[in-house]
Amino acid sequence: MTVRDAHGTGAGVAPVLEGLRVPDELSARVPVEQRWPGAGRDGVRLLVSRGRSVSHHAFADLPRLLRAGDLLVVNTSPTLAAAVDGTLVGENRGHARVVVHFSTRGDDGRWAVELRDPDGTGTTRARAGGPAGARVELPGGRSLVLEEPLSERGVRLWWARVEGGVPELLREHGRPIRYAYTERDQPLSAYQTVFALPSPGGAGSAEMPSAGRPFTDRIVAEAVSRGVQFAPVTLHTGVASAEAHEPPYPERFSVPAASARLINSARAGGGRIIAIGTTAVRAVESAADEGGVVRAAAGWTDLVVTPERGVRVVDGVLTGLHEPAASHLSMLVAIAGKDAVTSGYTEAVRRLYLWHEFGDSHLVLKEENSHRMNCFGNGW
Repeated sequence: MTVRDAHGTGAGVAPVLEGLRVPDELSARVPVEQRWPGAGRDGVRLLVSRGRSVSHHAFADLPRLLRAGDLLVVNTSPTLAAAVDGTLVGENRGHARVVVHFSTRGDDGRWAVELRDPDGTGTTRARAGGPAGARVELPGGRSLVLEEPLSERGVRLWWARVEGGVPELLREHGRPIRYAYTERDQPLSAYQTVFALPSPGGAGSAEMPSAGRPFTDRIVAEAVSRGVQFAPVTLHTGVASAEAHEPPYPERFSVPAASARLINSARAGGGRIIAIGTTAVRAVESAADEGGVVRAAAGWTDLVVTPERGVRVVDGVLTGLHEPAASHLSMLVAIAGKDAVTSGYTEAVRRLYLWHEFGDSHLVLKEENSHRMNCFGNGW
């Protein structure tokens, strides 16, 4: 089943937290285990928002905050070493150093890529996309040629024909994508979650499904011992817009039949469906019908979850803290309402929570009085 949702146009995506300023010092520049020697990945803080109520916890408290019968939807996509140095070559253009971010493999074998300029500090800055026909020389004698923009919405990402195997290129010469708010390069292992599994053909996520990063084997085991279930799905995340915060491009996803049954069963029993990350929300909601029944699905999704579209399955999401202009926040409002997002983010700034993929966690829950009645198949 291939899903292309009619709501996936980006309409209705607008800044949710206009006027909120996040100080630069609240960017998590290194993983928590490097900030606090002796800490594990679960050493981050956990903010919980429901309506206007906000509470503060250690992430290790999460299993005790869940209920028997709750189901956590987790993304099993592995993170790729998706950044590769290259040289842009073109007529009358000379040679220019670029960094290629490999985003998504298309059905026809091409790759969606973003070219960025190195900034001299180990990170990159945005550059104009294209032009068509531009060639980039890559390590190991490989090269790519830009063919056309990925979307009519913009020209940041381009489809490129790549000579030579990309999975091998990334294994041999790639490194994780790094943005300017981080302090230094990290090994690929720092970007893998406990849920990551190898994907056929070397597929994976250009950027870490970071909501799952604080989970450890111990936390998973404790949650299971308390009656919490896990349902694996896969959504390979592409390259995000670090500057423009545009809605996500189409991404490849899979919801296995066994996971669909688990989700439907948990809903029928009155359990809450809590997605671990916005990627898991996008996958599950792409596989749900209008009545909230989830079926096995795989393919491409261009679904953008907005307050206008709403959610059909998910009762909460565990995620990181996003920039105030990020389109992800419209998804959080669709799940839990604007009060939960505004209250949570205001308190996060006040209490000096840390942002981005190595930062603290935020559990956003639908208010109890808006939680659906136990009448599976009849909507909310």
